[in-house]
Amino acid sequence: MTERLGTETVVDGRYRVLHRVGSGGMAEVYCAQDLQLGRKVALKVLYRRFAEDKEFVERFRREASSAAGLQHQHVVSVYDRGEYDDTYYIAMEYLDGRSLKTIIREEAPLDPDRAIDLAIQVLRAARFAHRRGIIHRDFKPQNVIVDAEGRAKVTDFGIARAGASDMTQTGSIMGTAQYLSPEQAQGEAVSAASDLYSIGIILYEMLTGRVPFEGESAVTIALKQVNEAPVPPSAYNSAVGPALEATVLRALEKHPALRFQDADEFIGALEDARGSATTETHVAAPVYAAPAGPPTKIEPPVSEPYPYPDEPLPPREERDRGRWWWWVLALLLVAGAIVAGALLLGGNAKQVTVPPVVGADQANAEAKLRQEGFKTDVTPKTSQRPAGEVIGQDPSGGERADKGSTVELTVSSGPQQVAVPQVTGLTLKSAQGRLDRAGLKSSVREESSDTVEKNRVISATPPEGEKVDKGSEVALVVSTGPEQIDVPDETGKSFDEASSDLEAAGFKVTRKDQETTDEDPGTVLSQNPKGGSQAAKGSVVTLTVAKEPSQIDVPDVTGEDQGDAIARLSSAGFEIQRQEKDVDSPEGDGVVVQQDPAGGKAKKGSTVTIVVGKFNPNLNPEGNTTTPTTP
Repeated sequence: MTERLGTETVVDGRYRVLHRVGSGGMAEVYCAQDLQLGRKVALKVLYRRFAEDKEFVERFRREASSAAGLQHQHVVSVYDRGEYDDTYYIAMEYLDGRSLKTIIREEAPLDPDRAIDLAIQVLRAARFAHRRGIIHRDFKPQNVIVDAEGRAKVTDFGIARAGASDMTQTGSIMGTAQYLSPEQAQGEAVSAASDLYSIGIILYEMLTGRVPFEGESAVTIALKQVNEAPVPPSAYNSAVGPALEATVLRALEKHPALRFQDADEFIGALEDARGSATTETHVAAPVYAAPAGPPTKIEPPVSEPYPYPDEPLPPREERDRGRWWWWVLALLLVAGAIVAGALLLGGNAKQVTVPPVVGADQANAEAKLRQEGFKTDVTPKTSQRPAGEVIGQDPSGGERADKGSTVELTVSSGPQQVAVPQVTGLTLKSAQGRLDRAGLKSSVREESSDTVEKNRVISATPPEGEKVDKGSEVALVVSTGPEQIDVPDETGKSFDEASSDLEAAGFKVTRKDQETTDEDPGTVLSQNPKGGSQAAKGSVVTLTVAKEPSQIDVPDVTGEDQGDAIARLSSAGFEIQRQEKDVDSPEGDGVVVQQDPAGGKAKKGSTVTIVVGKFNPNLNPEGNTTTPTTP
C-alpha cells in the first residue's frame, strides 16, 4: 500500500477511513468509522518505513499500552490496536476540536483565567498518570486537544515511561526541545517534576504567545533550558499578576527539587494565583461548569478549582453583579454545619467512626474500611516506611464520616526509586558524578581487562536501567588495563624457540633481522622489552635475530700455497675458479700469484678467481704465457 490510506479503505476489517486528519513524526492520523460499534475513532497508522524498526514499534506499542491504562476525562482514550498490511495502528477517541498549539497561535496571549483553567485540566491529566507511575515526558500544546466547550484532553503517550520500562536512545534527547525539562535535556532520569516543568512552559506560552527559550537548533534550545533563566511573563503580558508569575517561574526552576513536587501543589498555586489575579486586576474570562456538590471552602466562585465541565457557568460579569448571594450562602453553610453537628451529637445513624488504619498494610486497611462501610482511594507516596504500609489517611482514625464515603489512603511505595544511569565505558570520575546526581552511592573494585582502557568502568551492579532505592550503592568494576606479566629472557635462543616461549606466556612477537658474523643466523641477539621486566599481557615483544651479512670480506690469499688459499676462500663462503701461470722459479710452483677480486668485500657465494704459478724449466723469458686450467 501507499503511505496514505484512501477514503473508504477498511483497516483490519473494522475501521473504514472517512478522511485524513493529519500526520506526525511517526504516523498518519485518520478519522474512521468503527463498523462494529458505529462510532468515530481517530486511527493512528504507523508509517511503513518504521514498521520494521523495533524501537519505533516499541514506542508505538507503548503509546497504546500507556494510554489504554489511563481512563480519565482529560486523557484521550485508546480503544484498540493491531496490525494491518505490514504496519501497525492504534484506534483512539476521536475529538472534534483544536490543538492547544493552534489556539495559542491564533489567540495568544490568552486571558490569565482561561490559561489557568486549561493548565489545571492538563495538570489533572498529569496527576492521574503520575499516580499510576506513568511519566508522559512530552507535554506540549500540540498534544492537548481542546473542544468547543473548552474541555482539554491530553494525547500522545508515545514516549511515556511506566515503571522500569524506560526507553531511551543513546546520544539523543527524546521529547520536544522547547518543552524539555533541564534534566531531560541532559539525558538524566525524569520524574513527575519533569512533566510539571513542561506544563509550566505550556502555561508560559499561553500567557505570552511565545515559549521562553528559542534557538536555531534543538541543541541550542536544550542548552538554554539548562543554563538560562526565562524572561518573566509579565514582560510580555501586563495582565499576568505577581502571584501567577511566581507560580509560572517556580514551575520553570532548573532543579526539580525547587519546582512543585506534584500536580496538586501546582494546581493549588494556580487556584491561589487566580483568586489573587481576580482581586487585583478584575480580568474577565470564560469559566466552566461548577462541580457537583457543595464547595469545600468558603470563597468566591472564581477561586474554585476548575471543574470537569458539563455545562458552562454564566459569564463572570453576571457572577460579579450577584456576588452578594455568596455571603448569604456562606452564612447558610455555617448554619448548616451547626445543624449537622447537632445531628451528630444526637447520634445520626448515617455517620460512623472512621477506624484508624495508619501503620497497617494496604490490604488489611482497605478490608477494615470496607467492613465499616467506607470506600477507599489510594495514593502511593515514596517513604522510608516499607512498601504497602499505610502512612496517612483522610479522614483520620477516630473521626466520624458518612457511611459509604471515601477514605483517602496514602500508602508507602517504599524509598524513592531511581534508575541506575549508564556508566560503563566512562572514566571513574564521570561515572561517580552521574551516580551522585542520581542520588546513588558507589563502591569501586579494580580488575584487569584486555578490552577496557585503564581507569574506565567495566561493569556496574545493579546494572544500568534497573530501579533501585535512592541512596543505595552501585558497585563499579574499574579497569586497571591489561594484566602485567613477566617477560621471559630469550636472548641466545633460536628465533623459533624464543617465539614459541613468548606466545605461550601471552605475548605477541615481531622479528627484526640484523646482519652479523658473530652469531649463527637465526640466533636471538636481543629483545624489547628485556627479559625479567613486566609488560601488559598481549603486548608485543620485538626480537632482534642474527642474519648472515649480504657481503663479506674477501680473504687475500696471494702468496699462499694453492691448497691453503682454496681452503680459506671456501670456508669464507666463496666459489673458487683456478687458473695457472708459468713461472721460471721452482719456489713459485703451486703458489697463488694473483686473485680477483683482490680483497675488499663481495657477495657471499660469489666466485673468486685465483692464478696459481706452474714451474716451467724451459720458460723462454721473452715469450712466457699463462695457460688456464681447471682445478
